[in-house]
Amino acid sequence: MSNTPIKMNKLRQIIRLYCQGTGTKTIHGMLGTSRTTIKKYVRIWHELGLTHEEFNSRSDSELSVLFNTTAAKSICSPRMQELELLLPDYCKRLKKKGVTRELLHLEYLSKHPQGYGRSRFNNAIHTYLQLSKPVMHLDHKAGDKIYIDFAGSKLQLHPASCPERDVEVFVAILGCSQLTYVEAVESQRKEDLIKACENALHYFGGVPAAIVPDNLRSAVTRGSKYEAVLNDEFAAFAEHYAVTVVPARAYKPRDKSLVEGAVKLIYRSIYQRLEGRRFSDLESLNAAIRSALEIHNNKPFSGRSYSRREQFEEVEREALGALNPIRYEVHRQVMVTVMKNGYVRLGEDIHYYSVPYTYIGKKVKVLYTSGMVLIYYHYTQIAAHKRNRTKYHYTTDKEHLASQHRFLTEWTPEKFIQEAEQIHGDVAKYISQVLERKTYPEQAYKSCSGILSFTRRVGPERLANACRWADNLGQYSYPIIEEILRKRLDQLTPEDEPASSIPTHNNIRGKEYYQ
Repeated sequence: MSNTPIKMNKLRQIIRLYCQGTGTKTIHGMLGTSRTTIKKYVRIWHELGLTHEEFNSRSDSELSVLFNTTAAKSICSPRMQELELLLPDYCKRLKKKGVTRELLHLEYLSKHPQGYGRSRFNNAIHTYLQLSKPVMHLDHKAGDKIYIDFAGSKLQLHPASCPERDVEVFVAILGCSQLTYVEAVESQRKEDLIKACENALHYFGGVPAAIVPDNLRSAVTRGSKYEAVLNDEFAAFAEHYAVTVVPARAYKPRDKSLVEGAVKLIYRSIYQRLEGRRFSDLESLNAAIRSALEIHNNKPFSGRSYSRREQFEEVEREALGALNPIRYEVHRQVMVTVMKNGYVRLGEDIHYYSVPYTYIGKKVKVLYTSGMVLIYYHYTQIAAHKRNRTKYHYTTDKEHLASQHRFLTEWTPEKFIQEAEQIHGDVAKYISQVLERKTYPEQAYKSCSGILSFTRRVGPERLANACRWADNLGQYSYPIIEEILRKRLDQLTPEDEPASSIPTHNNIRGKEYYQ
């Protein structure tokens, strides 16, 4: 057919032969293409002003658009020229919500009743968009980027005692060698994303110059065409491994086309191998994934004699940076207010940690890992504790307490008994009984502290006598010691105490009454 576009391989041959000085008649004899067609495309080549080198550097799709559009322009009618003037505005309006090509075509016909039909109108828009949005080919340098994303299709776990649940599938691919890493994780939360990224780096055995994530909420707080805002935790992970994070632009799938292609490949090479198998936990699922992954990475590329693994070992391994030998620990964070007693509550463990008493009532940030709890006020670290998961307990640094409170933390049974021994053995014996008989430790400590304080007021001798009196009475508390000292009973011997007797009275019945 006369309007059938020429094939690009034949076009390349025409231009090559023409540049070599071959005449149109000879080219016609060599290629079997009509002389009119040859002259037409040679004329277009001249109109475009391309050198032979520039012509050869263009892809087939680019040449098709260039030559066919130029050919159409050279013979386009006034009606087409009229439509071409409207195309920039139409294509701009197509980006708006609710605007379709059909609506634009109806509007076009209302103003130009003799205009083109819908098919020709849509082709004109399509050709204009192709010319205005050329696609750039990306060359991936060795050790430059790693692309990460989650697969759209999830895998399932089948625990024995629980209903089945879905798990996410993390995918990472090196740009140059296309070596791929796949791992199943519980969710897309930042903890799981960071752990999977770290495992990928260790699988590759090195660190690239940059990580390119999709605009995941667990990695990017706010996307941007120019400079996205990273999640604080993911940024800290990147700093730990000295790698830059360059998020893909929103709604620009070509920025991450490599990893999207990898996801499609693993559907065939990994998902298919897992089909029909049941896994009760992540460990067994990831073991099966790793086995299928090695087959995928060691399989030769289509049409090539080498695999991803071979290309990685030969080209990219040496280009990767060194791994940090220390694994990254995910820092969770919460904002809390310092309580009136000078402690903050870590809600996850229901445990309390001390901070300097001067920050009482202040809002502080608590960063915690599996082993440490760090407390910050306005970016300044004010406290650090080892993490303790014992519920309803307090972890205290004595330096954080006010001076009038520090002595309370030093109260122990041994301390009270030792202090009592220095006064008198009977006092130590009595203090031991107080400690044993009080059910609540803090109550016993307060009683002991009060009893020992009498030494400063009445002296050690009177206190020892009072303790002997109270011990004979079988009473072990601060009030009884206070009462004995107030009434000066400690200055009497137990034998001096008057014997109590029951008085004779007519209303008192004797034991004989009950016989």
